[in-house]
Amino acid sequence: MSDDNSPSNQGSSNKTWLEAIAQLFQGEPQNKKELVEVIEDAQHRELIDSDTQKMIQGVLGVSELKVRDIMIPRSQMITLDIEKPLTELLPLMVEASHSRFPVISEDKDHIEGILLAKDLLPLILKNHDELPPLSEHLRPAIVVPESKRLDTLLDEFRQKRYHMAIVVDEYGGVSGLVTIEDILEIIVGEIEDEHDEEEIEDIKQLAKHVYLVQALTPLDEFNEYFDMNFNTDEADTIGGIVLHAFGHMPEKGEAIEISDVNFKIANSDSRRIGQLQITIPKIPEVDCAI
Repeated sequence: MSDDNSPSNQGSSNKTWLEAIAQLFQGEPQNKKELVEVIEDAQHRELIDSDTQKMIQGVLGVSELKVRDIMIPRSQMITLDIEKPLTELLPLMVEASHSRFPVISEDKDHIEGILLAKDLLPLILKNHDELPPLSEHLRPAIVVPESKRLDTLLDEFRQKRYHMAIVVDEYGGVSGLVTIEDILEIIVGEIEDEHDEEEIEDIKQLAKHVYLVQALTPLDEFNEYFDMNFNTDEADTIGGIVLHAFGHMPEKGEAIEISDVNFKIANSDSRRIGQLQITIPKIPEVDCAI
């Protein structure tokens, strides 16, 4: 009896995956436009999923952009005045919820350094009546020109282990700032943290026929999106339809087929279904030959 997890079978699986990636470049694209077309075709043929496609195109996009294309402009920079006491600046820092702040002396053209919010935690925990001056806790400010290429800057961010740079124009004036997160978002999309307002899509496409759906998605919205006709008299949400079909509270990983659609529990607890991974049937190609 053969073992599915044997090295030979694993090697075969890896080979198949590598061959699929290699197929992306069999057409030998001659320029970037053709390369993008090859990547899009690979996604259509399900060699890669849509997220991977977007990420590869994001990497290509980074190589074409300069700092001026993505920087936070001077007018939107949140800065701290080096002359003000920390007790006066803390409310501004808490409201902004940033981890790093440029510190200025006269105006935004005079950057004295960068303050890391985490550097203040030991001071606050000591419960001193008076916090020390801001100038004692600054990190050096890294300065880059507007014309710097993003791929070069990303490499510098990684090698030198800093996360923010001050951007200057050809005359030396501060025109904005850029962070490593700004660059990464071009590749992987918007990066949200716990301070961002949560925005959850009811229906998100994962692959050509696979979707991640919130169980609380209204049934009429689900029907309209997928051109289906689940009975709205039976339930208000798609999660209700699935729960009724199971006849019990399903656990993560359980799957059921309803009207030729495969519903798999992606997230649930003992009281409710959270998310569903659904796979819709492939529509057979119609032979139009007469």
